[in-house]
Amino acid sequence: MNSQWLFVLNIVILQSSKSAAKLVKIADIDLGDFPLLLAPMEDVSDPPFRKVCKEHGADLMFTEFISSEGLIRDAIKSRQKLDIFDYERPIGIQIFGGDEDAMGMAAAIVDATNPDIVDINYGCPVKKVVCKGAGAGVLKDVDLMVRLTQAVVKRTNKPVTVKTRLGWDESSKNIMEVAERLQDVGIKALSIHGRTRAQLYKGEADWTLIAAVKNNPRIHIPIFGNGDIDSPQKAVEYKNRYGVDGIMIGRASIGYPWIFREIKHFMATGKELAAPDFNERLQTCRVHLESSIDWKGEKLGIVEMRRHYTHYFKGLQDFKPFRTRLVQALEKDELFRVFEEMALHYQELTV
Repeated sequence: MNSQWLFVLNIVILQSSKSAAKLVKIADIDLGDFPLLLAPMEDVSDPPFRKVCKEHGADLMFTEFISSEGLIRDAIKSRQKLDIFDYERPIGIQIFGGDEDAMGMAAAIVDATNPDIVDINYGCPVKKVVCKGAGAGVLKDVDLMVRLTQAVVKRTNKPVTVKTRLGWDESSKNIMEVAERLQDVGIKALSIHGRTRAQLYKGEADWTLIAAVKNNPRIHIPIFGNGDIDSPQKAVEYKNRYGVDGIMIGRASIGYPWIFREIKHFMATGKELAAPDFNERLQTCRVHLESSIDWKGEKLGIVEMRRHYTHYFKGLQDFKPFRTRLVQALEKDELFRVFEEMALHYQELTV
């Protein structure tokens, strides 16, 4: 076979493989063949953080979870979390609660803000949420979970998705029942964190049950896996081993939004993408800070950005004095001066 025919054959094979790739869709929302999702994280997944994650490859993002009761009471913090921007799309707004009427009303409020997806949190393990019969607390009552989900589905025209865990504890891993019953009442995708509520974030996430849900012949909605994905290699390994439709990334993205592009590069080429150098880390951190100030105002934007500096500059030699100044600064001009000093101090440094 001459080189010209070999070239044509390779193109045909490539086009066939692309057409054969199954696109992942939530209702009519096309997410590509293996989407990377940014997990909703309280006090983290706000618009400034989502902005830098989107710029570096996140395919689908969610807001911080929002209390259904807070929305109904018109609580300022809850309402502020409804802010979404066109460049973030597709974007899901996540709500939580333990009362059917409140969840239905909250869904209607969320619907009016026109997100792409309404997501329900049945996975948050935090005590103050669980004690109110919400978040992962609902895992102890699947019948209630079904009723809450129905209430949301009935009050929105948007696709409804759910994020949850394997179960309440080791003796009650009911994720298979949960998946089947929630699909039956209309959810369009399910994200599963591979731990129980009792585990919190300790121990290793168990993806075998996530795979079992995905391979259940009754399940036809996308199943996304979550838990312990902290490298491109692990993302590809879990993709191949467990057969999920996509991966949700949480803690590994904090201060490192580049993980999304690194995973995509590794999936496409089998090669590691070079880590961001110091200059890119500094520039992205600055963009994050500026967005935080623009959205929250200078005082609050500066204060709430403090939690991110250690993550952005993790492993940087002699960073402690700079960090101290960053977390003590009260004005944006002062912060930008510290950034400039860091740029001079770490010239040509890669990390």
